[in-house]
Amino acid sequence: MTNETIRLTQTVKGAGCAAKLPPGDLDRALCGLNLPVDENLIVGLDRADDAGVYRISNDLALVQTIDFFPPMVDDPYWFGQIAAANALSDVYAMGGTPKTAMNVVAFPAKSMDISVLRSVIEGGLAVMREAGVVLVGGHTVEDPELKYGLSVTGFIHPDRILTKKNLHHGDRLILTKPLGTGIITTAIKAGLAGAAIMETVTRSMATLNRDSAMVMRDYPVHACTDITGFGFLGHLAEMVVDSGHGVRIQAASVPVWSEALAWAAMGLIPAGAYSNRNFRGALVEFGPGVEQRCQDVLFDPQTSGGLLISVEAEAADDLLKALITAGMADAAMVGEVLLEPKGRIIVK
Repeated sequence: MTNETIRLTQTVKGAGCAAKLPPGDLDRALCGLNLPVDENLIVGLDRADDAGVYRISNDLALVQTIDFFPPMVDDPYWFGQIAAANALSDVYAMGGTPKTAMNVVAFPAKSMDISVLRSVIEGGLAVMREAGVVLVGGHTVEDPELKYGLSVTGFIHPDRILTKKNLHHGDRLILTKPLGTGIITTAIKAGLAGAAIMETVTRSMATLNRDSAMVMRDYPVHACTDITGFGFLGHLAEMVVDSGHGVRIQAASVPVWSEALAWAAMGLIPAGAYSNRNFRGALVEFGPGVEQRCQDVLFDPQTSGGLLISVEAEAADDLLKALITAGMADAAMVGEVLLEPKGRIIVK
């Protein structure tokens, strides 16, 4: 199977972050593990955050993450770009700067030409160069399905770490990219998506969250995460649980690809959306005016989605304007942090 004729999405079962293990299964696998203790570990597995953070000195800490998945687009080069942007995003979400990366590759060498893998890696390298990240190595295994991603190391000042668990009452929530990539990549796999929406969404997924992260550094941001496989509401739930706060979301304000809403109304929903709803749905209260298709998009597993930023109310408008000026044209204010109901999400 050559690079010119292959449709990568037809060679795999899952697609992008929708191929993640269901969050409920992951929770059961990790629950109760006897984790090593180190006084310099600032953010570890017990925090379930976007990346781990380890203190090196009083003014320097390492940020570490890994992310890889099967293709969600047919073109190998674009797949490599998206996978790299997605992996680097976790470091940006923590407020850090990625510096080095290692390739993580599973490749079906017996059924796929090696030129496909080369194109994937070249796509990843293009994004790494854009981000100022150095590729220092990698690891490959032979596997029936192609998978690609990166292990990433970055740096951050220990006092400037952004986690999911620091919501403040009155904060406004800003989302920097539209939702619906899981539904749209499902449509791509099914051969239903037209060229225009494929190109638009592919470019969005391949866009680094670097510029958003750089902009938010100049504002009083309290918490941040990136929206990926657990969907908008799944990742928002991670911010809300045990935070001592609740959140109200205005569904009409959430940026969504219109095609995703249309396909959701047709029932073209990836399995990951149902897993996300099953795991976190009990924390969410939908108002009577929130349509089913909108609910499905809010649980839709995203690939290389945007940042969800919790910022002081007084600075929210200025941050939103700065994000839009910096190129995040779809960024929107989507909700606010409340004192009550604690640990719950209200969608109006």
